[in-house]
Amino acid sequence: MSANDAPRAQQPSAPYDSAFLKACRREPVPHTPVWFMRQAGRSLPEYRKVREGIPMLESCMRPELVTEITLQPVRRHGVDAAIYFSDIVVPLKAIGVDLDIKPGVGPVVERPIRTRADLAQLRDLTPEDVSYVTEAIGLLTRELGATPLIGFAGAPFTLASYLVEGGPSRTYENAKAMMYGDPELWADLLDRLADITAAFLKVQIEAGASAVQLFDSWAGALAPTDYRRSVLPASAKVFEAVAGYGVPRIHFGVGTGELLRLMGEAGADVVGVDWRVPLDEAARRVGPGKALQGNLDPTVLFASTEAVEAKTREVLDSAVGLEGHVFNLGHGVMPSTDPDALTRLVEYVHTRSAR
Repeated sequence: MSANDAPRAQQPSAPYDSAFLKACRREPVPHTPVWFMRQAGRSLPEYRKVREGIPMLESCMRPELVTEITLQPVRRHGVDAAIYFSDIVVPLKAIGVDLDIKPGVGPVVERPIRTRADLAQLRDLTPEDVSYVTEAIGLLTRELGATPLIGFAGAPFTLASYLVEGGPSRTYENAKAMMYGDPELWADLLDRLADITAAFLKVQIEAGASAVQLFDSWAGALAPTDYRRSVLPASAKVFEAVAGYGVPRIHFGVGTGELLRLMGEAGADVVGVDWRVPLDEAARRVGPGKALQGNLDPTVLFASTEAVEAKTREVLDSAVGLEGHVFNLGHGVMPSTDPDALTRLVEYVHTRSAR
């Protein structure tokens, strides 16, 4: 079944005319568009079936598998946008960084970056390094038709944190030690990562992605002054590098309530908001000229349908009057989420917000 066979309130004739892209551009929409971070993933039994026995990074490099996984939530849930199935460390792997995604752990880097000499691991990314991305997006856009495809990448700070720490961290002591103790090395590291990230996003846009999202998953660990001085310039470089394509640029981080205005200043057209800040307050913090994305607490989906609908109404009510709103969770779909709860949520948002 093509993604275009999925039920939705109103079928646009092209991605440009979709509710999702209109909301990102802060234009009137027929209904509030919905998609979910991590909508293609472990919450879906069909995902677990096709991924069985295939390591994560390998699965990101098989165009037909990427296509199938990306389409699964569009078929099942009728979401208003697909997001390209990949991982934030894919461009690092593509340029030869020795890393792997360990089940139950996450990305693990064999030789963490701790000195200037270690920067040699980070060469420029070329389209040939990720030819499988170009192929997969070509397959996807043909299948998706009028449904937009969101490309994505990890932001320089989050990538740098993995590279310096050597894997996931709760405290980021090594990354922050470099940021505070050797600011020149830190700036050079983030600048190089900004170039790699921008190149990765350009490949996706040129292949057919209709929007891009920059995930700065760990930025919430930073104080605003540190973010402005040590992180914002690199993120801004990424957004500026793709500005000429004219596709909406989304910026998202977790625990970033104190950083929302700065994340918008980095160059995003749409600022993602987690569940900790109501959207009307987030709009005040971000300031005018930006659409917002969010922000239902992912754990609400484990409650009754009535509770989910009540909390969803709160989100939609707080979004009344916004310049543009894309409904999403305040973080990714949790693996044990009932897929049917997501399907019901999409239908409810579409119905409740119909103009």
